[in-house]
Amino acid sequence: MIESSITRDVLLRKATIAIAGESPRLDAELLLSYVTGLSRTSFRAWPERQVTATEARRFEALVEQRANGHPVAHLLGEQEFWSLPLKVNASTLIPRPDTECLVEVALVLPLPDNAQVLDLGTGTGAIALALASERHHWQVLACDAVASAVELATENARRLGLPVTVVLSHWFDNLPAGRFDLIVSNPPYIASGDHHLGEGDVRFEPASALVAGGDGLDDIRAIVATSADWLNAGGWLVVEHGFDQGDAVRALFGQAGLVAVETRKDYGNRDRLTLGQWPG
Repeated sequence: MIESSITRDVLLRKATIAIAGESPRLDAELLLSYVTGLSRTSFRAWPERQVTATEARRFEALVEQRANGHPVAHLLGEQEFWSLPLKVNASTLIPRPDTECLVEVALVLPLPDNAQVLDLGTGTGAIALALASERHHWQVLACDAVASAVELATENARRLGLPVTVVLSHWFDNLPAGRFDLIVSNPPYIASGDHHLGEGDVRFEPASALVAGGDGLDDIRAIVATSADWLNAGGWLVVEHGFDQGDAVRALFGQAGLVAVETRKDYGNRDRLTLGQWPG
């Protein structure tokens, strides 16, 4: 039952208890900001300010969903990545902060000013759009095998005014002919029996964006094995992977003939991505 008048502080304290988890206060503030249209800073500056009964009901309904495990990004319909507000939905993976490490690595590679870039399995378009926002002369093509993801990434590109082309393709299968100076991908890399699939946000994300065979490497194998057919001489392949897959992915890069192969860490100092160059 909603009280006739209730302050922001009381709402947030109740929600924090209900949500629990890793960041209950942050989650609660994001949801209340979404409902009221006010900044999180204002909650701290004026905690005694009252919330309308309608807003409180909407907020408590969202809190209940969050307490049941629904990702905050799905409840808000948006997730920030590389300071870009991206529309998200249940058809794709929610962009993670650690994937920004891939963007950072890609931006410092020795590439032409007008580099041809391909983002495989783009999802929301996060990586492609981040790169396009930083390198205005790069020609960025993105693809995804799921039609609804292609629609979502295309909409994000339009909303942000970034010239990224998104096409429907399972990896390289239906791409227009051409070669690239940079291929990037955050493919599925979780093993089918991994217990993490039953925990946290991933329970509400599509398995097709998460699972890649018994060892989690099926899609990375496919991408690496075919990459030489699509890379210009001196071009780079950069792939995100699991924290315990660095050795295996480096071996795959070497078998495919890529050189200068190395694995980089994420913000938690765990192996997170591997890059290599096609000598031509």
